[in-house]
Amino acid sequence: MPLKPTPPLAPQRPLRSEIHGDVRIDPYFWLRDREDPAVLAYLEAENAYTAAVMEPTTGLQETLFHEMRGRLQESDLSVPEQIDDYLYYTRTEQGQQYPLYCRKQGDLDAPEELLLNQNQLAAGQPYCEIGNFRISPDHQLLAYSLDTAGDETYTLYVKDLSSGELLPDTVPNTYYGLEWANDNRTLFYTVLDDAKRPCNLYRHHLGNSLADDTLLLHETDLRFSIRIHKSKSKAYLVVTIDSTITSEVWTIPAHQPNLAPQIIEPRREGIEYAVTHHADRFFITTNEAALNFQVMTAPTSHPGRAHWQVWIAHRDTVMVSGTEAFARHLVVFEREGGLRQVRIVSLTDDQDHRITLPDAVYSLSPARNPEFDSRLLRFTYSSLTTPDTVFDYDMAQRTLHLRKQRPVLGGYDPAQYATARVWATAPDSVQIPISLVHRKNLALDGNNPALLKGYGAYGVAWDAGFDAKLISLLDRGFVVAIAHIRGGSELGRGWYEAGKLLAKQNSFTDFIACAEHLIAQGYTSSQKLTISGRSAGGLLMGAVTTLRPDLFAGVIAGVPFVDVINTMLDASIPLTVSEFEEWGNPLHPDFYAYMKAYSPYDNVAAMAYPHILATAGFNDPRVQYWEPAKWVAKLRTLKTDDNRLLLKTNLAAGHSGASGRYDALREAAFEYAFLLDVVGKSPLA
Repeated sequence: MPLKPTPPLAPQRPLRSEIHGDVRIDPYFWLRDREDPAVLAYLEAENAYTAAVMEPTTGLQETLFHEMRGRLQESDLSVPEQIDDYLYYTRTEQGQQYPLYCRKQGDLDAPEELLLNQNQLAAGQPYCEIGNFRISPDHQLLAYSLDTAGDETYTLYVKDLSSGELLPDTVPNTYYGLEWANDNRTLFYTVLDDAKRPCNLYRHHLGNSLADDTLLLHETDLRFSIRIHKSKSKAYLVVTIDSTITSEVWTIPAHQPNLAPQIIEPRREGIEYAVTHHADRFFITTNEAALNFQVMTAPTSHPGRAHWQVWIAHRDTVMVSGTEAFARHLVVFEREGGLRQVRIVSLTDDQDHRITLPDAVYSLSPARNPEFDSRLLRFTYSSLTTPDTVFDYDMAQRTLHLRKQRPVLGGYDPAQYATARVWATAPDSVQIPISLVHRKNLALDGNNPALLKGYGAYGVAWDAGFDAKLISLLDRGFVVAIAHIRGGSELGRGWYEAGKLLAKQNSFTDFIACAEHLIAQGYTSSQKLTISGRSAGGLLMGAVTTLRPDLFAGVIAGVPFVDVINTMLDASIPLTVSEFEEWGNPLHPDFYAYMKAYSPYDNVAAMAYPHILATAGFNDPRVQYWEPAKWVAKLRTLKTDDNRLLLKTNLAAGHSGASGRYDALREAAFEYAFLLDVVGKSPLA
């Protein structure tokens, strides 16, 4: 019989601190020092232990990987996007990790022009991610940015598409904001500070030295970040400076890039607004005196708040999440009854209607839609059983045109699966929606394994979309469910407000109520219920496991934000200050006490825990690797059970894990093997 692997024990080096009279001892603070060889040695030891514990599932992991890969149309083509006389698209080739960026001029029968081969860019790199991809207005130049570490710090490059050569205009330390002016020679880009915050907006003229670039805006308030986009009308470069709860917008005429930015309306604490340009007016979506946001208009000549007029008034049950302007139509993205809705307004006669969608529960995301003078709105649609589907909607004729549905190979038949929207009752009697899917022939007798997923933060709505990887669980008898807990915005802005700051505990008790409901209704049992969440969803995993460790068989905490107090006390860590408006500032006693009551690292106790797999990215700028590392180290010394406790750190990636599509499938196969092994459901049912 092989020897049982021995888990590594991180040495304790207690660090004492005091805040609000509370003496804090942090025995694993030293794990923050990424330059300390002992830190890397510990992470590698944890990886080796995880591999040893999971070694018996190696065959299952391979089976799962090949199942998932077998569902891919490996050589595939995106729906081409028309910009002027060009059709832009990406395609993938069998065996290649990354896409190829291509175009054709005129029509699809024209010769293909390869613009960028990400596989070549990734050669010799453990990680490769393209952040920006911007074609110049005359289609002669490509500006793109590249991250080869996973830390979301991008280097900007400019490529001459006629010669294929890179121009000398290379800019390091940039972020996602990047746009061309209409002169084809001027670029606007954002630069990061030491806390990974895009706080500077620069203007660069091709051929000039970077030292001569003009700093247009510099944001000193650490809560705020800068981003930029070009209006669909091509008339303005729109610069948004925002925090979680406050925003202000500046504009630069795209035909006059040397002009200074002009402000729409100065920021006011707690007031958010976003701007969409059309002809001689701006459409302004704002939460001023409107919890669920309303749409205003203002003339481009006088866009300040004094000239705002109501265009779509606030509604208690409908949240406006944004607008998009075409030459003759305005698209209004709304959320009602837990679902995203699309309202089309004719700008010639003010008639409006909503797009009718085929499923009762679904996910919808707008495409880029770069052409202003078009009556077609493109969006991607899916449900728990409907694969990603690209539609073009004719806004004038009110007709829906299917452009493509992503193939799912291997004999997938959506008719074999059942979906439902059920509701759990929270401790304060609020009804919490749950979206779920399972095979139709599944007996709901309480004996099924289940995976309950959740997030519940930042107002992010987790809609019920398709994930082909989950078929490997569904076909092994799993029920898969999404808990739409407070902290997201599925049921409007109030749903978000009720799950943040001093109401954050609602997110955790909502999730527990959803788990209890699935058990009570016979979908699963506590011996078969597994849960997963990433990032802020990883905090959710840690918090609910602390509150109700008896309720779950297994937990996957992906890049989890579990060391809440220590992180939020350190303003040097990326995102910390900007997160005060989401979690609170622990320098204030009320927030400190509240956060300490749920912070998973601070609440590790001598008790039995479920099987736990925590993941980390060594280069993660959003949740530092040491948060899950410290949490696992502390759990090892205090937990009283013999259940698995695993830490898996990707030493060459960041927050999103592996960048290559096959590498990402291997990570998913590893996690699914953990879940299946936990519930004793390894063979294919």
